Amino acid sequence: MILEENIQRLRETELGAVTDLPCRRRASPLRHFDYLQSSKMATPDDIQVKELDKRASGQAFEVILNPSSQEARGDFPLSTPKKKDLSLEEIQRKLEAAEERRKTHEAEVLKHLADKREHEKEVQAKAMEESSNFSKMAEEKLNQKMEANKENRTARMQAMNDKFKEKDKKLEEVRRNKENKDEEEEN
Repeated sequence: MILEENIQRLRETELGAVTDLPCRRRASPLRHFDYLQSSKMATPDDIQVKELDKRASGQAFEVILNPSSQEARGDFPLSTPKKKDLSLEEIQRKLEAAEERRKTHEAEVLKHLADKREHEKEVQAKAMEESSNFSKMAEEKLNQKMEANKENRTARMQAMNDKFKEKDKKLEEVRRNKENKDEEEEN
């Protein structure tokens, strides 16, 4: 009678904390009770419901399984799957298949490594070609700059020489004029 009232109270409320159950999250006690019944782990006689706390926010219950009923039923024995006896031929066949898989895997790994090495060689060759192209271009640019600098220097030197020649001519003319003036004054 008390159990039925507690179960009815559980069904009426959807709030509460449940302990000693295989679920970790908070859920409705009714769901856990239905789980216990459907899994044939416990019957209503094996379950005891205790009201823990009454609050304005809800109620908390503790569902306790009677240990005597669990012992009477016994623990769930975990049976290992039956191994079928393997014959020597089957073992040999499995070993050969494993060896074949190992060889196939090894061949795939070697092929992958060879592809990787080939790719590395291609990348290295491309890098070397780009490097040589870059150095050739840099050398050409440097030669062009040096040639342009040489031409500019030659042109500046020629301009300076022309200037000096003109100055020398003017100086020579001034000297001659002075000498002519000096000679005229003497005469």
